[in-house]
This record gives sequence, structure tokens and C-alpha cells, in this order.
Amino acid sequence: MTEETLTQLGAHTTLPASPEKALLERVANPHPGTLYLARFTCPEFTALCPVTGQPDFAHLVIDYVPDGWLVESKSLKLYLASFRNHGHFHEDCTIGIAKRLEELLQPTWFRIGGYWYPRGGMPIDVFYQSGAAPDGLWIPDQGVAPYRGRG
Repeated sequence: MTEETLTQLGAHTTLPASPEKALLERVANPHPGTLYLARFTCPEFTALCPVTGQPDFAHLVIDYVPDGWLVESKSLKLYLASFRNHGHFHEDCTIGIAKRLEELLQPTWFRIGGYWYPRGGMPIDVFYQSGAAPDGLWIPDQGVAPYRGRG
């Protein structure tokens, strides 16, 4: 996708029926060859437990080093929101998002932190990265404190 073929930005767009039906769009990176990190933070991610149908909540932090493409942010927001009425385990959500974005963007480097809120008294955090970070890349801390309960 290029800016000329974006279909969601600037248009009224309904929430996709499922993550599989969500359209992720990309735009050309205006700074190819420059080593920098782009970060998206989704502090109110929701999905449903595929067994009980109960809601699950997470704080997602997506970091990537663009190569030729950037993800168009409105399409990313709609894609992430499309999980809220569909059943997926924490690991499936986190890794599935990573794989879909990697396929779309073909970044130099990618990582995601899925900080899931407790269900049944136990938080499940899921982390993925595509490999070693490029030398010289400044990577700020993801800024999400480990779960401490009432402590």
C-alpha cells in the first residue's frame, strides 16, 4: 500500500469483524536506511478467552526498526481493536500480531511485549523479538512495571 491507495485513513471505517478480516495498511518509510525505532503502545488491548468467553486485558508495546515500510496507525488501531470480540489465548494474540506485522512491514528488527493482566490470579506476559537488535540502536525500556498485585 502507498499513500495513494490507503483506504481507511481519512474515511469513516467500521470495526473489522475479526483480526483475520482486518486490513493492515502500510506507507513508504520516508527515511529508509536510517536506524531508528518506532513504537506503538496499546494500553487497553482486549480479547476474549477462547474457552470461557470472558474478557482478557493487556498492555501491548510494539517496537520495530522500519526498513522500507511503516504501518499506517489507523489501520493498526482497527486491527488491534478487532480482537475484542474474538477468542484467542494470550500467546496466540501476542505472537499472531507480531507475525502479521512482520509479514506486512518486513522490518529490520521487531519486538512485542504483551503484558497481560491477571486472570485467575496469574498474569501471563508474552515477549517476542525477531533477533538481536541492530548495533547502535537506542531501545528505551518498554515502561511497563512487572505485576505486583497489591504489594
